[in-house]
Amino acid sequence: MSELIDALVNGGRPVEEAEWDFFWERLRSGRSAPGETAAVLAGLSARWPGADTLSALLASLKPERHLESVEPFPDTVNIVGTGGGPRTFNVSVAAAFVAAAAGVRVLKTGSRAYTSKVGSVDLLGFLGVPLTGSYAQTREFLDRHGVAFAGDFVYPRELALLARSVYPLDMRTVGRFVSRVGPLLAMVPTTAQITGVSDPSLSDLLLQAGRRSGREIWLCSNDLGVDELLSFCPNTVRTTGGDAYGLSGAELGLAPGGLHDLCPVEGRETVARDFVRLLGGGRSRAATQTVCLNAAAMARAGGHPGSWADLVNSAADAVHSGAAVRLLQDLRDGARTRSGSVPVLGAVS
Repeated sequence: MSELIDALVNGGRPVEEAEWDFFWERLRSGRSAPGETAAVLAGLSARWPGADTLSALLASLKPERHLESVEPFPDTVNIVGTGGGPRTFNVSVAAAFVAAAAGVRVLKTGSRAYTSKVGSVDLLGFLGVPLTGSYAQTREFLDRHGVAFAGDFVYPRELALLARSVYPLDMRTVGRFVSRVGPLLAMVPTTAQITGVSDPSLSDLLLQAGRRSGREIWLCSNDLGVDELLSFCPNTVRTTGGDAYGLSGAELGLAPGGLHDLCPVEGRETVARDFVRLLGGGRSRAATQTVCLNAAAMARAGGHPGSWADLVNSAADAVHSGAAVRLLQDLRDGARTRSGSVPVLGAVS
């Protein structure tokens, strides 16, 4: 293992798939030496690995093998960011609801809070929206609601082993690398994936590694370092298919704004109520349009016809007609029926 750690810390050569296989086998069997896993994670986080090392690491987790018996989810799009950058409300979860309400099939992956105080899984728990526990249940939710929020089953079990093996160290301290590549680790047979990147310097690395997944991945970045598309700031979109272009909300006629429009609120019930207000268009214009721009990207990646402006307008209709809020209510009602209880958030209208 010392050779692997040396290669990560000092560079000089890529780490091969067989070396990663050996690392995971030691981790699964409980034979890792004290500090070994923390050293590997710290090495990955301190010096970003090259494309060959990252591709070998992803291959060693063998996501394709896990999906061999899973039927594809056609015309379905995932949206998930790398984390990092300025703190905002959870744009990707809001965009998932809005896009689904506008007719896009959405399978959203995510995690608990890592670099923020409220991750997508935390938020969905506050809202009383259930996570799916299997691919069959995910398909059921997609067919019934047009949207599904996948649980931990889509991630390699090695991630949980990593967290346990470095305890009492916090994964947020030594595992920054896991957050950044997390969007590539979800084993979901979607058609396309929108991934916001807070550090644009990682785009080349993520694109090279993402091409092996077989999915179309769109990487979105901006100069403000937010891992979402922004309606008030020029964005760059790059795809695994080789496309690269700028996307400006101003050129689409969207309103000016700033990061203050995306600032998060604090407290479980306050976060949940604010999210309902956001889905209904009750936040600022820039907040609504940022959510709609991300929903439009999901529609475009999912093959929906129309210009960027048309797709943004379709998303805005889903907000202002109340369709996005009704979708949230449907999911909460389903959770109430299954469990007999759901968090009380007040009227959803």
